[in-house]
Formats: sequence, C-alpha cells, structure tokens
Amino acid sequence: MNPLIRREFIGILRSPKTFTMLLFLTFLFSATVVLQWPVDSSSVSGSESLAVFRVFGYGLLAGIVFLVPAFPATSIVNEKNNKTLALLLNSPLRGPAIYFGKIAGVLMFSLLVLLCSLPASAACFAMGGISLSQQLGMLYLILFFMIIQYSTLGMLISSHVQTSDAGVRITYTAVFCLLLVTLIPSAFLRGTSFFPATLLTSAEWLRCLSPLPAMMEILGDGDVGNSGLRQASTLVRFPMLTVISSVLFASLTLTRLNYRIFDRSKSKGTITNDRALSTRLVRRLIFIVDPQRRTNGIPWYLNPVMVKEFRCRKFGRSQWLLRLIAGCSIVSMLLTFLATTSAESWGVATIGPLLVLMQVILVVVLTPSLASGLISGERDSGGWEILRMTPLSTLRVITGKLLSVVWTLLLVLMATLPGYVMTVLIKPDLSLQIQMVLVSLFWTTLQALAISAAVGSLFRYTAVSTSVTYVAVVAFFLTPMLFWVAREAPFGHSTVETALLATPVGAALNVIGASGFEDYQLLPAAWWISGIVSALMFLVLSVQVWRLNRAV
Repeated sequence: MNPLIRREFIGILRSPKTFTMLLFLTFLFSATVVLQWPVDSSSVSGSESLAVFRVFGYGLLAGIVFLVPAFPATSIVNEKNNKTLALLLNSPLRGPAIYFGKIAGVLMFSLLVLLCSLPASAACFAMGGISLSQQLGMLYLILFFMIIQYSTLGMLISSHVQTSDAGVRITYTAVFCLLLVTLIPSAFLRGTSFFPATLLTSAEWLRCLSPLPAMMEILGDGDVGNSGLRQASTLVRFPMLTVISSVLFASLTLTRLNYRIFDRSKSKGTITNDRALSTRLVRRLIFIVDPQRRTNGIPWYLNPVMVKEFRCRKFGRSQWLLRLIAGCSIVSMLLTFLATTSAESWGVATIGPLLVLMQVILVVVLTPSLASGLISGERDSGGWEILRMTPLSTLRVITGKLLSVVWTLLLVLMATLPGYVMTVLIKPDLSLQIQMVLVSLFWTTLQALAISAAVGSLFRYTAVSTSVTYVAVVAFFLTPMLFWVAREAPFGHSTVETALLATPVGAALNVIGASGFEDYQLLPAAWWISGIVSALMFLVLSVQVWRLNRAV
C-alpha cells in the first residue's frame, strides 16, 4: 500500500475539526429531509418527493463545492513550505506514486462526505417517486466525477502557488468559474444569428463543463443555458469532459513533481525611473499605470495601513484593479448587447436579473478572498505584533484594512454600472427600480464584507480562515435560495419570504422583477436585517481585535 495514502487520509481523520464537520454534515443532510417530511406520508405524491429530493441534491452539491477543494488546494504547497516535499522527492517513491498517494487521501475523505449523506438519500428513496438508477445513482455518479475534477484542479493550483492561502483563494475562484461562468456564453449566444455555428457549438460544450446542467436534469429542473441550442443531454458530456480535464490537470501536475518545482528563476527587471526620459514617457502613455515605476511616498492624508494593503497585495495593485474594472465593464456591456440583439426577445426583465446575479457572484467570490486574511494573515506572518508596536491606533489599523477591501469592491461594482445604464436607456421607467437594486447590492457587499472580516479574524492561519470564510459567506447567501427553490413544495410562501429576508439578494431580484420573486414583500425589511447583521459582525470583529490587542 502506498504509504502516502495512509498518511494523508489518516492525517485528515485525526483532526477533531474533521470529525466535527462530518458529524455536522450527517446531521444537516438528515435534518434537510426530516424537516421537509410530509405529515401524512401515506398521501405523498411524486412531485412532493421530488421536491424533497431536489433540495437534498442541491444541498449535497453545495457541500461538495464548499468542502472538497480546500484539501487539495493546500496539499502540495504545504509540503513545499514545510520542507517535506524535498524529502518525498528523495525517497524511493516516484512522482506518480507521490501524486497518487496524495490525491487518493483527498478522494477517500471526499467519499466520506458522500457517505454522510446516505441516510438522507435512503429516506428520500423511501418516500417513493425517485428512480434508484436514473436519479439517485446518477446524482452520486455526477458528484463523484465532480470531486475528481475539483481535486485534480486543486492539486494543479497547489503545485504552482507559494502560500496555502493563495492556493485556497485561487482554487475556489477556479471552482466557481467552472460552476457558473461556463454557463454564461451559451445563455447569451442562444438565438443569435450573426455568430458562426462553430461558436454556438463551442458554447454548448463549454456549458457541459459545469455540473449544474446535469444536476438540474437529474433533479427534474430542466437545464441551464440549453434553451435555443440543441437539446442534448449533459449526462454523457459532463462525465466525458470531466475525465478529459482531470487527466489534463493530473498530467500538468505530474510534470511539476520533480526538483524543478523549487526553481523560481525570475528576471529582476529594470525600474522605469532608471530609464531614459523618452522611454518613461512612452511607457506612461502605453501602460497608464506602469507596474515597474517606483511608487511615490505615502501622503499624510492617506491611511498607511490601507496603502500597505494595496501595495503588498498583488490583486490590490493599480494595474490589476484597472484590468478587473475594464473586464467587468466589457462583460456588462457585452451581456446587454447580446441580450438586445438576440433573436429571442429577452426584454429588460431578463437582462436585469442576470446583471444582478453577475454582481452577486462577483461579491461572493471576491469578498472572502480579500477580507478573510485581514487579521489572520497578519497573525500567520507575525505582522500583527509589528503593527501593535507602531504609533498607529488599533482603530486606524482596522479602518485601513477594511477600506482596502471596500474600495476594491466599490470599483468592481461601479464597473458593472454600464449594463444598468443601457437598461435604463432601453426602458427609462426602470430608473427608480435600478436605484433600489443598487442600494440592495450595496447592502449585499457590506454584509459579505462584515461576515468575511469577522469570521476570518477568528482563526490564526490564513488558509483555514479563507476556507471557513468561503463556506460561511456562500452558505449564508445560498441557503435562502435553497428555500426559494423548494417554494410551495414543501416550504410555504411565508417561510420562503422569511428566509429571503436574511440577505438583500432576494430584495434586489424582487425589485428588478426576476421570475419567481414578484410575490414577496422584502423591502425595506431586508435592508434593516442586513444592517443589523453587518453591525453584529463588525462587533464580533471589534471584540476579536480587542482580545488580540490585549494578548501578551
């Protein structure tokens, strides 16, 4: 037996947090079915049992997305930082044996997550109306292929990054891109006539990289992004593309499992200030923000901690922010253009919800990555003690860190405004609704920032805080949507409305007139609840910072 399999798998199981998490998942999956179990089980119809199975399936999918990527994302980079990867490469084990041993441990743990759901899935099957092979069996098969794909992707990213928190952030971002971004091209190219057929076919195949269409097909929800294209089933294409992509990810990782993984040769470059005047002027005109230009000193009116966060964080530097803003602006304009020129009459009622969902996805993906390590990153690197010894007050330090995230998120949100401007130009009567949507998105951003900063401050290590923060933020915003998916069967109107009040996302979709959200009264209660939750999270952050500041 490969000794790494035992080491990786047993090492994960020995953690008390792992046992607590598995116990919690078993309880959560079982409670999901029990809470929806009908009072009179003798009169259960096929639609009611399918509704229960649908909520269970989406919950299991969310559990896999949240929990599985964190382990392979830190597997190789932790070995490298702990100086044990060199020992493994000098051992009798070859690169393929090392890779197989590490990923086998992750896959075995992922199978435990699936085993935790067996009592709940057995209860769903006992209700009747669910096929054992076509629905329940296919559900676990799709999830198994998804686990393989995310594990190999996480291992590949872990072999390239230099820190564990960077591996977690990049892996979760890539997972969300595979899950959601791959659906966008097919959704907006449907019905168009001026694009070549090869592009439409490519968009159809790209959509099959996401497990959502296959899951929705199994759970009886139809398919995402398939309307207008050829009505092809994704139950065959998704496993096929998953196997191909997993083999590609594994092959690329194996090419890294040798002594060259420690090489970091990099050109030192030349500072722009040391170049000739003509070269400096040309670079200033071409690059606008020249990454090789020596940065000026910090002005007296700026918070030095905020400037430090921007300059030390690669994502916070000006050239990366400008690229992100330009990308978001182009995407928002392109989505509106494709929607208005589509052969199918989409209308503003379709454009608006898609823009709202795009902004929410950006906020949910970016905020934990930026805010989870504000405190834990300093504690992990030893910088917190240095900050305590500076003349800066604790309030100024925390304010500077939060402002570095706030400005980034505000720039991202402002970059998507061209899409709303186009919407108002198409239908001027929606100007008031657009303003209310923007207010809801502001509260969404503030709530995500508060939760990320508060949850991240509770942990010492950056990788752990980033993983837990992603789970907390996405679960907080996704749970109300699971109630909405199961509206009327089995959750009633009042229950769904109460669940949607937890976040301003439902209020934004309600204001913009998204299908299925019209009958709920969510404003202004959703804004008040968001403000209260944000205030409580900032209070938790303040208490934790006060405790850390008093620690010897």
